[in-house]
Amino acid sequence: MPFGETFRTPWWLSGGHAQTILAARFTRHHRITFRRERWDTPDGDFIDVDWTTHPVAPGAPLVVMFHGLEGDSRSHYAQTLMAALRARGWQGAIPHFRGCSGELNRAPRFYHSGDSAEIRWVLERLRKQIQPGQRMLAVGISLGGNALLRYLGEEGRGAGFLSAAAAISAPLDLAAGGAALCSGFNLVYTRMFLQTLKRKSLAKLEQFPGLFDRATMLASRDLYAFDNVVTAPLHGFRDTDDYWARAASKPVLGEIRIPTLVLNARNDPFLPGQHLPTPAEVSADVLLEQPAHGGHVGFMTPRGGILGQLPLFPVAGHIDWLPARILDYFDSVGGT
Repeated sequence: MPFGETFRTPWWLSGGHAQTILAARFTRHHRITFRRERWDTPDGDFIDVDWTTHPVAPGAPLVVMFHGLEGDSRSHYAQTLMAALRARGWQGAIPHFRGCSGELNRAPRFYHSGDSAEIRWVLERLRKQIQPGQRMLAVGISLGGNALLRYLGEEGRGAGFLSAAAAISAPLDLAAGGAALCSGFNLVYTRMFLQTLKRKSLAKLEQFPGLFDRATMLASRDLYAFDNVVTAPLHGFRDTDDYWARAASKPVLGEIRIPTLVLNARNDPFLPGQHLPTPAEVSADVLLEQPAHGGHVGFMTPRGGILGQLPLFPVAGHIDWLPARILDYFDSVGGT
């Protein structure tokens, strides 16, 4: 068995695009209610943090989840993970990257794939808020996973206040992932991201006229072009190539010093399997799991019963495998 071959699903659900799209759009998932806190940042901006509201067992850990590109606490993976925490009586918190909580942020900057500084600030503040003896666990999804891994690699043993971490479908090699999203069917995902990114960018130009070139931004047809005019210059990078090179987490996986699960399906449309790291490229504290199937934050399995086993009824599938795997990993490393 190849290393990390943990996920199984029927042939009709095994495709990368099927896993990615059906899991995000056509599964029934839990509805979680949150209590929102607004934190003022040192640069005059704000971050909104959504906290779970279910009863928490005495001494239960806090699980902090960083969402993906243009995600939020309503995303399918966020709702499903928080439901799994509710079943255990664990506490959950979802910090929103700037501009992703439903209100445009105040500062010129947005967020980006290597935003380790933001991750650091959030985790350090949470560290001061948790109860004495309460353990803290971190989960990053897609972009949030890459940013979390960047932080863990840069911080090394300094991240030891976290009991463990998990990164799911993180675009570890941003250049390879960006290239994959710039062609073929993957442009469907790119266009979806660009719809909201361009809308937010237009609102940002109303706040800060001349911040970047409006016509060039609107003309961008892929993430490379958009990042070149907006993301890279707003966050201190020379251009897209500089941003994708310096923000990628793959080069720092060898510096991670806390137990960390890095889970990527080899058929993830956002990062082809040939660009995933090998065990020789990561530290002894990193567990790589690279199942053949699962798509991008998919890992969808059929529900029980006759309808749940038929390809004509994809809505009968569920996405409970992923949160179960994350929490099982935390159990296995003593992070509970």
